[in-house]
Amino acid sequence: RHSSAASFFAAATLGVALVVFAYSSSHGLAGVARKTVPLARVPLVTVSTKVGAGVVAAAALAGGMKRLMKLRSAMTASSMSKRTIAAHATEVKEVSKRDDPWNAFEKLPLRLEKEPPVPKKIPHKVPFGIVQGDDRGPEKDLMNPPKMKDDDLFWIRDDDRKDKDVIAHLEAENAYTNYVTHHLRAARENIYKEILSHVQETDQSVPFPIGPFEYYYRTVEGSSYRIRCRRRKGTEDEQVILDENVEAKGKKHYDVGDWEVSLSQRIMAYSVDEQGYEDYTLMFKDLHTGELLPDKIEKTSGSIVFGNDDETVFYATMDEAHRTNKIWMHKLGSDSKEDRLLYTEDNTVFDAGLFKTSSKRFLALTSTSSETSEVSVIDLNELKLQPTLQPKVIRKREKGLIYSLDHHQENFYITTNADGARNFKLVTTPSDFSSDKWTDVFAYDQNVKIDDVTCFSSFIALEGRQDGFSQIWVFDPQDPKESRQTIAFEEKAHTVGLSTNEEFSSTVIRLTYDSLTTPRRTYEYDPNMKELKLLKEQAVPNYDPSLYKSERQEAEAKDGTKIPISLVWRKDAISPSTESPVHLYGYGSYEICIEPQFSTARLPLLDRGVVYAIAHVRGGGEMGRTWYESAKYADKVLTFSDFVACANHLVDSKQTTPDKLTLEGRSAGGLLVGAVVNMAPYLFKAGVAGVPFVDVLSTMSDPNIPLTTGEWEEWGNPNTPKDFKDMSVWSPYDNIKPQNYPNLFVASGLFDPRVAYWEPAKWVAKLREIKTDSNHVLLKCDLDSGHFSASDRYRHHWERALELSFLLEQLGCLRKQDYV
Repeated sequence: RHSSAASFFAAATLGVALVVFAYSSSHGLAGVARKTVPLARVPLVTVSTKVGAGVVAAAALAGGMKRLMKLRSAMTASSMSKRTIAAHATEVKEVSKRDDPWNAFEKLPLRLEKEPPVPKKIPHKVPFGIVQGDDRGPEKDLMNPPKMKDDDLFWIRDDDRKDKDVIAHLEAENAYTNYVTHHLRAARENIYKEILSHVQETDQSVPFPIGPFEYYYRTVEGSSYRIRCRRRKGTEDEQVILDENVEAKGKKHYDVGDWEVSLSQRIMAYSVDEQGYEDYTLMFKDLHTGELLPDKIEKTSGSIVFGNDDETVFYATMDEAHRTNKIWMHKLGSDSKEDRLLYTEDNTVFDAGLFKTSSKRFLALTSTSSETSEVSVIDLNELKLQPTLQPKVIRKREKGLIYSLDHHQENFYITTNADGARNFKLVTTPSDFSSDKWTDVFAYDQNVKIDDVTCFSSFIALEGRQDGFSQIWVFDPQDPKESRQTIAFEEKAHTVGLSTNEEFSSTVIRLTYDSLTTPRRTYEYDPNMKELKLLKEQAVPNYDPSLYKSERQEAEAKDGTKIPISLVWRKDAISPSTESPVHLYGYGSYEICIEPQFSTARLPLLDRGVVYAIAHVRGGGEMGRTWYESAKYADKVLTFSDFVACANHLVDSKQTTPDKLTLEGRSAGGLLVGAVVNMAPYLFKAGVAGVPFVDVLSTMSDPNIPLTTGEWEEWGNPNTPKDFKDMSVWSPYDNIKPQNYPNLFVASGLFDPRVAYWEPAKWVAKLREIKTDSNHVLLKCDLDSGHFSASDRYRHHWERALELSFLLEQLGCLRKQDYV
């Protein structure tokens, strides 16, 4: 489920732990994707944006049930060291997160439960169809009388996350996971330290300019969060504008979702979530005095946009179902109760959003669903003269019409699927509203997907996809067709996107680039000289790219469609003539692309002889909008059968065997894992399902659960007869069978608003009850975080190390020193 603000996580690790969702943001400083999109069930993605560990940060972990016997942790292995034995000393003192993760992150001695918890059963019926008081869609379409489904584990749902029985249940589930993985404690610590050995812990981002200042962030070895700074151009006089480590002290969770500075750059606005539920509080700081202003706005979506002055701020709030529905204007120094309401989106299928155009002239107010959008604009220069100025609609919403825009001189440049352009095209329309005609800039090309447009004063950049890979094109608006150029790179299989580009007058473009074997690079591209200048390459200690190789293969789906698979491995760790251990990752929803990106947290797998593979299944956007649209609604099952086809391809081509094949997916990718292990459990030895969206029917029937109404256009509305029938075929929780299943590690977060903790908790309990094997199904619930796991970068790696040690043991790839 994607987010209205994109964030690039410091340790971003595609397919291994994170994918920070990806509408590559050229908005710059703030960290909000310039084209606002609805909240959604996202994987963890690395992305070419410049945000902090913000609104989309990292992977989450899951929770569970029961206790049978308590054991104390011996922790006597030599690899664990004697410091671990002293874990529960009465005197509490700060320990090194880097060197002593057990004492830093775990409540020692560990609580261990030898048997899995068995939850009680309380009869309950879940209604599908018309329900008095609920908006479940057009009444004429709903089942009436409603259809009922039995769910005797429904009691595990507690919207307040405070029920003592539920918390005890999750704690017991964690204790059982502790017991089953207790012998992996040396492996976990080794892998954790391996991951850190590839991280430049003390590091600095590439500064980006705004007027007289350059902004950047630093990380310091041993510190968990970013230090946000600025300096005047041409100097080294650093000013710390926000030290997140100071602000996070004493807090279990701390996430900066968005930040921005005012026109004069004296006032900094930033949004903070201290729970993981993604309710953000807006804070304001005077950067001359270092003092916080009295203004404080709670329960916002996290997005911030300054007007063209030092006192006007625009922000968004959410309804009770966590849907962004209102856009507000606040004057610094005034009571937020007096804020002007600019826009309300009453249609529960749509989410509201906001951004400022690259020219800084217009505030755009967006309303988007999966299949339709509408944009209104306010001229910020005129707003200063007319404080009650009303937004103007670019084009009223039409079912199926999607568009977004940027501004350049006399025109809006618009990316849209109008006129049957399913993979989108670029058009212009006058920004003075003298005409409502949309004029094509380039002829529509069905083989090129246009994602986003970013305008500069002398040129325009397009982001999109061609031949399955991300691309950037640049052109002169005075002569688009003749001047259009593609920014070329040596590696065909790569990931590229715009980075932070705050200055409209810039003559160069900032962009980021990486691949499965190439760490992230930040470049400047000069469209006039057609030259790339390397500004920084991500420092990866103890990594030699020449030891690794990647390639692209294709699997054939049942209908003959070719499904791309990206693979990467360490050349000296596998033998081409033998079947190798393979870890297969998938997602396949929301048109989100799982890119061939670099990941430091993937290296412990590769270095132990595991091939890492990404199945680019339909439902994602790797091959364009049509790739996504071909696996929705009644055809959603294609996402899962494509993944099975990729697994079969790897087995049939003798690259691996089912005993050496594992799978993974997160969020909606966890849904994929749940569906696939129901369909073809015999293909996999084990799997990891992170924050898995598995109770699809029940969740999508209830409009009071966050994200439900906005995703009826993604999965279907099971309150209607046809969608109920279609979704019943693949909903993981409803299709568990009395058959053998792979070993599974399931992760979730208690405060997750996107995939509620009770979905994986119920799924795990039901799997254990019905399956016919003795394989493990483990549930780990992070009781202090939400969808994106720990905000602390060290703890995040610690949690990932447990998942990797689980996978590596299943694949038989742990080393001797990894065992106690």
